[in-house]
Amino acid sequence: MTQELQEIQVACLRMDDGLYAVDIMRIREIIRVPKLAPLPRALPFVEGVINLRGSVIPVVDLRKRFGLPAAENQESARLLILSISGQPLALMVDEVTEMITIPLRDLKAPPRGVRIVGGEYMVGLCLVREVPVMLLNIDALLTFQEKAQLGYLAPQGETTTTTKKSPAC
Repeated sequence: MTQELQEIQVACLRMDDGLYAVDIMRIREIIRVPKLAPLPRALPFVEGVINLRGSVIPVVDLRKRFGLPAAENQESARLLILSISGQPLALMVDEVTEMITIPLRDLKAPPRGVRIVGGEYMVGLCLVREVPVMLLNIDALLTFQEKAQLGYLAPQGETTTTTKKSPAC
């Protein structure tokens, strides 16, 4: 007998004045923001890359993705290490506030006809202590073309660019 999912555990995130949430089943880990290596000619919302235990991971700034102004204070900023198309992606957020459990019956569809910052990336909306929290659709954060540019559509182990050996310095 199969049991239907009754609730979802989420990590709550603060971005500007908004509260968002991500299903914790999509999060591999949450880390402080290390030094980022720049990525030339990257998409406007890609801050660079990090090296996490030997894996080079692109960092997407959720503020830039949502068209929000730059944060004044980044001390509480965190990276959510996620998986998109089977490959790691770091999502930079202002702050991770708490982990909560949301009954699925409390999850509502995003309001239609109302422009919400990042609304196209939402799965739904719920109230947490009377405050609206928007549940992010991680798979919708990057378009097909953006995934291709970042190499997320190449088969595992292959890259979308060829590398040339440069002469030794």
